[in-house]
Amino acid sequence: MKFYELERDPSLRYTGNLNASHKWGLPGIKPCLACGVQPEGRTSAQYPCVDLSVLPTEAQEKLLDSWPVPLEEFIRLREWVRPLVPPDAVLKTGAGFGPLQGTGRGTFGQLIMRNPWSLCMRREALERLQNAGVRGLLGCPTEVRFRTRNAPELRDIQFESHGRFHPDCLPPRAPPCPACGADKGYSVPEPYWLDAASLPEHVDMFRLADASTLIIANERLVDAVRRLELDGVVFKEVETR
Repeated sequence: MKFYELERDPSLRYTGNLNASHKWGLPGIKPCLACGVQPEGRTSAQYPCVDLSVLPTEAQEKLLDSWPVPLEEFIRLREWVRPLVPPDAVLKTGAGFGPLQGTGRGTFGQLIMRNPWSLCMRREALERLQNAGVRGLLGCPTEVRFRTRNAPELRDIQFESHGRFHPDCLPPRAPPCPACGADKGYSVPEPYWLDAASLPEHVDMFRLADASTLIIANERLVDAVRRLELDGVVFKEVETR
């Protein structure tokens, strides 16, 4: 099975822009004074189908503000959210929840990447892929406003997190901070290889667990997109080992 990284199609005909964000999100954590790193790390994971409106008003207000909070406060907010999200949700600073809200303008393809870690689809494109047997596609309505009569009806795709980098492509890890124990992690290796044994078999597109900024698809998804002539993204094959 081949795997591919999704990228926005750079063609000049795609002028569309979504100036939008998710309604709620886990805030930052005040960094360690010794190393400057947030103890819990960050993520670009997004859960647009998760509705946090059932939480107390106090909690919702805090989840509307990304300003860093003490670690103890972050843990309290995370535990408020936990019962409402999928069991495998990544609950770190930056995790977004609820509908995509904002404005849109320009010309869009059938598949839309407003940044490398987010994917929307026109409703009809999502339905065609689902009808073609593509697995694991969960699309959620957006609250994006367009100043046009023929505004696209968008679905924000919610991904599971799976997959690891192959150890051979990773740089040596820096030692953890002696003060807080935080792992400074690493940036996405260039080039990178995926660990074949860690890749999922039950979904055809997912967010990479080792790098939440990467959306990965297998050849079943890519073949379906090409067969249905859906546009807006390009696929870059990724080596697996």
